Amino acid sequence: MSATDVPKGIHADNVTRWLCERTPAVPPLTFTLIQGGHSNLTFTVTDADGARWVLRRPPLGQVLATAHDMAREHRILAALGPTEVPVPPVVGLCEDASINGAPFYVMDFVEGTVVRDVAAAQALAPATRRAAGVSLIDTLADVHAVDIDAVGLGDLGRREGYIERQLRRWYGQFQQSRTREVPVVDEVYEHLLATIPEQGPATIVHGDYRLDNCLLGPDGRVVAVLDWEICTLGDPLADVGLLQVYWADPDEPTHSGLPAPTSVEGFPTKVELLERYAERSGRDLSGIDFYVAFGYWKLACIIEGVYARYVGGAMGDRGDRSAFDFFGQQVIALAEAARQAAGRIE
Repeated sequence: MSATDVPKGIHADNVTRWLCERTPAVPPLTFTLIQGGHSNLTFTVTDADGARWVLRRPPLGQVLATAHDMAREHRILAALGPTEVPVPPVVGLCEDASINGAPFYVMDFVEGTVVRDVAAAQALAPATRRAAGVSLIDTLADVHAVDIDAVGLGDLGRREGYIERQLRRWYGQFQQSRTREVPVVDEVYEHLLATIPEQGPATIVHGDYRLDNCLLGPDGRVVAVLDWEICTLGDPLADVGLLQVYWADPDEPTHSGLPAPTSVEGFPTKVELLERYAERSGRDLSGIDFYVAFGYWKLACIIEGVYARYVGGAMGDRGDRSAFDFFGQQVIALAEAARQAAGRIE
């Protein structure tokens, strides 16, 4: 690979030396960007014999230290490695920014399928879809069953008051990006703040647990849970509620405007997922509507930030109204869904 073929964010010679010191990698190595944007950058690393690894580093340019902390991600994966939670085995962490311009870590490449859309779901047999849904919820129960002190993650974050902190954090971001009035977001915020359930013992909270953040094996079982960058400690039911938001039963409308992969025949229903989680975890899910409402509301706040960047021209052509009008409408739809779920809170 010539210097011009190396993707931005990779100093090929330095990374090659670093990796060859820690693995049986055979140079030359090739690097392929598989996930970019404003999140952490993810590259596939392939050696001359076809062996593969995955490298993660912060996005290019100025980043918040706490938002893209490579040492923190590496620590979480290393701690979960010996547990029942399937994660990619870690190779090592490099905190010396002189090697690659920023800290990075490397993990083993795990073969698996990511189901992001209907076409990917339809490529699976109905029995495999069923197995995927069951394995997904069982794996979430395993995440929440990890003894955080025993694996050395007891100080990963504050244990108590998770939902209140999350509400204030995302509402603060919503207010900072405000370009218009969205009263339903404010109303749901006040309602949720006044009805926060009592939190049980803190567990690991993945923060963005969904089907397409997991790799599936040929039989549909989860072989690796990915994207741990916003993982912390807190209320496990926040993960369960957000998974309900992302999941769609057959013929159920979605707020993305696109059909959900889980609407394809064979996947468990939302109710079946809740029943399975309650059985596996022993947790009371009678108050799950609060966490579903919170999940919808949080997504509304996040997408309002995207909308604000479009309106402000940060995402490209300000004349492309259809692009940011869609995001603006999606915020309203998500906030209304949050209000509807919040209306079921007892």
